[in-house]
Amino acid sequence: VAGMAAVEGEEPGEPRPEEFVYGEEDFVLPAAGWGDEPGSAPSRFDRALLEGWTDRMERGFFRYRLGPLPTRVLPGPLRLLARLNVQRGAERRPPQPVRSLRQPFDPAAFNFTRIRPGEVLLRLRRAGGGGGPAPPDPLLVAINVSPLERGHVLLLPEPARGLPQALTAPVLRAGLEAALLSAHPGFRLGFNSLGGCASVNHLHLHGLYLDRPLPVETAPARPLHPPCGLSLLLRGVPAPAFLFYAAGPADLEAVARDVWRAAEHLADTGLAYNVFITRGDPPGGAGTGAGRGLRVLLWARRPSFGAKASAAFTVALCELAGYLPLPAEPLYRDITEAEALRVIREHLLPEPQLLRLGEDLARLLAG
Repeated sequence: VAGMAAVEGEEPGEPRPEEFVYGEEDFVLPAAGWGDEPGSAPSRFDRALLEGWTDRMERGFFRYRLGPLPTRVLPGPLRLLARLNVQRGAERRPPQPVRSLRQPFDPAAFNFTRIRPGEVLLRLRRAGGGGGPAPPDPLLVAINVSPLERGHVLLLPEPARGLPQALTAPVLRAGLEAALLSAHPGFRLGFNSLGGCASVNHLHLHGLYLDRPLPVETAPARPLHPPCGLSLLLRGVPAPAFLFYAAGPADLEAVARDVWRAAEHLADTGLAYNVFITRGDPPGGAGTGAGRGLRVLLWARRPSFGAKASAAFTVALCELAGYLPLPAEPLYRDITEAEALRVIREHLLPEPQLLRLGEDLARLLAG
């Protein structure tokens, strides 16, 4: 695949990535629901990703072996999901220092051209042809060597281009297509911006399988700009978010463009952001008569530069969505919903400011 030579030159005996070419016929519409034994009928994409991921775990490519993780649902209306992952907290690569929202890519710092060739599982590429829009950029699917969950991967657009961690419409559209390739209702993708807990300043998305539903899949939203599908998730979620919705493949191009334009506006106004992609109900809720599509959540937040010593846990895309990977047993054992929400909401905007921002985004996307 053009532009992906940065991870070529496999060492003898290292596994090679699988060339994974897909078309619209590979999209799973709809995915399994939570009552359908998630994972019981994996798609071709799920099988390729998870078999490769398990193979790399057996070969020792990860920083630690990921076994079953202690799990508890915090008492409270939001039913936040807490998981204890001590090894990730202790053994992951330290996050890179971030000084600005527009920090340039630094080839001297760690970046994804330095990963071992065997860490790459798939070269994900949409088949060309047809009369629709041009296919999205190809992606490499590589293991996250400090995994949160089974199947935790990074989706990388042409690492040799040296793109900084700023969302683009093409990479987001490719991520949305990857979401539709999975038959599992808990395959989620996301993005952390600079100042929004991105740990590497080299363009990437996260993807992972989570075996539990989250409230962000079903919470009803308030429409802000119906023509582009912009809504506001304000109640019933850990962190208020702007919600975009794709009912099917025909919506992906427009949703990717609108989310990117909104994210750029946030960065231009000095705000960091996080993005979360999940299967979910239409913005009005499950009772609207339509099936489940893709929900794309965009969180605006105050930028954070440098680690806060007092923080109980990092607040990135997973935590904002209601999934708390926690690094220490006492915290995991004792944390309450109220305490978790206090930590999460320290990073967010006051509701009046969020509502004004929503009005600005509605005008932007209507233009």
